[in-house]
Amino acid sequence: MAEAGAGFVEQLKACAVWSWTYLWAVWFFLVLFLVYVLRVPLRIHDNWSAVSMFLNTLTPKFYVALTGTSSLISGLILIFEWWYFRKYGTSFIEQVSVSHLRPLLGGVDNNSSNNSNSSNGDSDSNRQSVSECKVWRNPLNLFRGAEYNRYTWVTGREPLTYYDMNLSAQDHQTFFTCDSDHLRPADAIMQKAWRERNPQARISAAHEALEINECATAYILLAEEEATTIAEAEKLFKQALKAGDGCYRRSQQLQHHGSQYEAQHRRDTNVLVYIKRRLAMCARRLGRTREAVKMMRDLMKEFPLLSMFNIHENLLEALLELQAYADVQAVLAKYDDISLPKSATICYTAALLKARAVSDKFSPEAASRRGLSTAEMNAVEAIHRAVEFNPHVPKYLLEMKSLILPPEHILKRGDSEAIAYAFFHLAHWKRVEGALNLLHCTWEGTFHEVSVYPKKELPFFILFTAGLCSFTAMLALLTHQFPELMGVFAKAMIDIFCSAEVRDWNCKSTFMRFEDELDIPPAPQSQHFQN
Repeated sequence: MAEAGAGFVEQLKACAVWSWTYLWAVWFFLVLFLVYVLRVPLRIHDNWSAVSMFLNTLTPKFYVALTGTSSLISGLILIFEWWYFRKYGTSFIEQVSVSHLRPLLGGVDNNSSNNSNSSNGDSDSNRQSVSECKVWRNPLNLFRGAEYNRYTWVTGREPLTYYDMNLSAQDHQTFFTCDSDHLRPADAIMQKAWRERNPQARISAAHEALEINECATAYILLAEEEATTIAEAEKLFKQALKAGDGCYRRSQQLQHHGSQYEAQHRRDTNVLVYIKRRLAMCARRLGRTREAVKMMRDLMKEFPLLSMFNIHENLLEALLELQAYADVQAVLAKYDDISLPKSATICYTAALLKARAVSDKFSPEAASRRGLSTAEMNAVEAIHRAVEFNPHVPKYLLEMKSLILPPEHILKRGDSEAIAYAFFHLAHWKRVEGALNLLHCTWEGTFHEVSVYPKKELPFFILFTAGLCSFTAMLALLTHQFPELMGVFAKAMIDIFCSAEVRDWNCKSTFMRFEDELDIPPAPQSQHFQN
């Protein structure tokens, strides 16, 4: 009964949001119509006249104080926004509006819409929306507790930026939560846990959720952040798989009973896919590469439409470790397609396979004398194609730049993607004799300029508050230096919105009051006042 009531409330909320989204003009004119009909009972004309008379009695000192205070407040907001952006990589106002106000208004994130499209089989629209994203989750990202934290223990420094961790928190809220989580106590606790910035608070919340029942997302959090070894993480992921598989089967039977159950099934699907993928990565880390390949293949067969997780990139890396180049070519033939978004993994793996056929016998001197053979030309063109997609990769593969730990999110065609690719694939290039030499000759001899890593743009609210602060400070300065002119200007702006009957009286009283305040000898009335 409670679920039926909650579903009815959600439907009413969805209808209201839809009407406001698509029929906002009707709502606007409806409000104007009500104001017009009720103008006499509400005495709008009299109240507006009283307000205009009050505004006309204000002195220039009031406007100096008003603009100065506005400038001070907007300046403080600007300083706080800049500090928050420098520390956390995002705007505080924007984050609050997205995290708290958008759910109240019924907004949906792009990621969740991508999930919906994938689950409904609309793969074309999903590819189009995903390809427009600038920042992607690194498909080969490390484990925080078992791998990233080892760097912190040794150096005492954080391996991830606040911006990167904030993006991960948004991903976790998108993939691992849904609107009906408040109906289940354990899921409600985890919904708050994914929003926590403090790692210890997240881990404590996960343990609290497990005290209530077997919660798959709680096991995921502990495996990612509390486990100090890959073996411990794998053990926790297996417990998460047991709990997540049961939730997935139950929600699969109820997914057609309403939008609420459908959203819950999407969440359970994302959780199950994430667990199986991380289990395969655990097996790869522990040296059980063939087992990892089998798990990835089974996962791709079971959920063929969930291409947003980029499981094929994990599969390519594992197959290269096994030196199963024929299988690598088969995977590339399926995913190296123009309709799919490219990646450094796909482009450079294709180049590696072409280079493997000729690199062991390749000689720049011999090639310059006799020219390039067909196979060598294909290899060179494949390297050109890869370098044009991401020109930052060769410097890392050729060890001209030092490698660092890859981030949890990468920018396609950027330096972060090059780091993530080279971190895992440098060993595969070294294993193919002459491949790095061919890459060095081709890249150094033909490619001329490396693109600049794009800088992070300032959020809109920082620019807005900076403009507001500057504008109000300018008004305060002008009002202080030229009080009579700014006062007349302010009164003129107010009079534009006043009625014609009141305007002449206000202008006369304003002019006479300014004469008294400034001790200016009375001037003859202008033609404007005589009329």
